[in-house]
Amino acid sequence: MDTPLVRVGIIGVGNCARALLEGTAYYRSAPELSAGLMFPAVGPYGAGALEPVAAWDVDVEKVGKDLWSARAAGQNLDIGIPQGDLLPLGADVRVQRAPTLDGAGTKYRERITLAASDTDEDRAAIIEQIRSAQVDVLLNYLPVGSQEATEWWAGVALEAGAGFVNNVPVFIARKEHWRTAFRAAGLPLIGDDIKSQLGATYLHRVLVRAFSDRGISLDRTYQLNVGGNMDFYNMLEQERLASKRESKTSAVTDAYAGDLAGENVHIGPSDFVPFLGDTKKAFIRCEGRGFGGAPIEMEIQLTVPDSPNSAGVVIDAARIAKLAMDRGDTAVDEWVSAWLFKAPPHEVAQESDQIARERLVQWMADEH
Repeated sequence: MDTPLVRVGIIGVGNCARALLEGTAYYRSAPELSAGLMFPAVGPYGAGALEPVAAWDVDVEKVGKDLWSARAAGQNLDIGIPQGDLLPLGADVRVQRAPTLDGAGTKYRERITLAASDTDEDRAAIIEQIRSAQVDVLLNYLPVGSQEATEWWAGVALEAGAGFVNNVPVFIARKEHWRTAFRAAGLPLIGDDIKSQLGATYLHRVLVRAFSDRGISLDRTYQLNVGGNMDFYNMLEQERLASKRESKTSAVTDAYAGDLAGENVHIGPSDFVPFLGDTKKAFIRCEGRGFGGAPIEMEIQLTVPDSPNSAGVVIDAARIAKLAMDRGDTAVDEWVSAWLFKAPPHEVAQESDQIARERLVQWMADEH
């Protein structure tokens, strides 16, 4: 390719990583395409700019395989991107054994077998892998509930000199000490918990913001989500959901200008429905009162392919992270996090999505 590349390392080769790889290959094979993208270009980086150069997993059916083969191995599902004449990405990248830590919960271990490892948690070895591959940005795709593992990888990114995009609901970018450490190192830290491109969280935020903007009192609201991929299967383990519920709930309540009592808000995963595969269904209900106390009720059902819905956001986050590194200006991490993620730093969490997007677009347009 003649265009500049963003060298990425992928932590967790699940369905979302598969969508990222296949989507990148799709746009790389037809650079003139822009449908389905929020930002066809980010600085010099086009939609096909992501170049996977390293990857890690724990599944015996993925570790040791080339990345393009691993993307379709194990419990990974067809995610609906047309295969056509896609050129395989990562065919020369071998999936390495990641440290397990808390990255594989009880439900995961019912469906996968952990690969053998003589170097589990070998920090120095993985830092060397990142440096040798010249990774620009690490993309964290660990399962929900991987608190210890996500913190471990964030620390590794700092030591290795790579940016970190935290796609999972573990609070890293929201924590002041992590942001301070990454900025001191001149590295972008973007997160936490990816918003789907047009998903339940973004749609729910738009709805509750409309209640505020139009002077409607929001009394009660819920959001229920069901799906059939490994993400939903993992979330059957309730003990792993605390940060996920907090992330999704705050993303919605931050968009409403009034007060909502905790007992009047229910947001979070609901159930695993195997035959849905990688399809996600979201059910959103808002109840409120308008002029003179007149009741208003709204119900919406959203059906989307789950993994591609996140991949378009990760492509943007990775390219913006690399552009921030090129410019030596990582302060944009707050605004890209507010636009693309459910749990950005508290300082920007209550800003509207539109304000976050406008600031981000302005930053990308500025000459540096």
